[in-house]
Amino acid sequence: MFMGEFHHSIDEKGRLIVPSRFREALGERFVITKGLENCLFGYPMDEWRGVEAKLAALPFTNADARAFVRFFLSGATECEVDRQGRILVPANLRDYARLEKDVVIIGVGTRLEVWSREGWERYSLDTQMDTAGLAEKIANLGI
Repeated sequence: MFMGEFHHSIDEKGRLIVPSRFREALGERFVITKGLENCLFGYPMDEWRGVEAKLAALPFTNADARAFVRFFLSGATECEVDRQGRILVPANLRDYARLEKDVVIIGVGTRLEVWSREGWERYSLDTQMDTAGLAEKIANLGI
């Protein structure tokens, strides 16, 4: 399970240190892709296979489903951690998530997310203001 918040920097070549506690859970190879709210999602390979299966099950006759599958899979790339504990984040994903220097990596259960520091601060501020409202909305989901 991925949890916690870690602050790192991405270098000019697009290399990012993966928190050591996440490296073991990710395995030797894992997938990162465009996430929602302009962050990146990172999945261990076994979890990614489940995501792929769910995407494949969406009806290709539905335009919204096709658009989401295109969005999600077009940015997907397989990564591996180098000897210094870094991954190379491709330019298209850095651009999408607006990753320039200061980066926040968070654990979200079955995946990790990579945010620009500014994006994470803005998102956190917006959602923390209504945490009680969010809890009330998801209470019907059995959480």
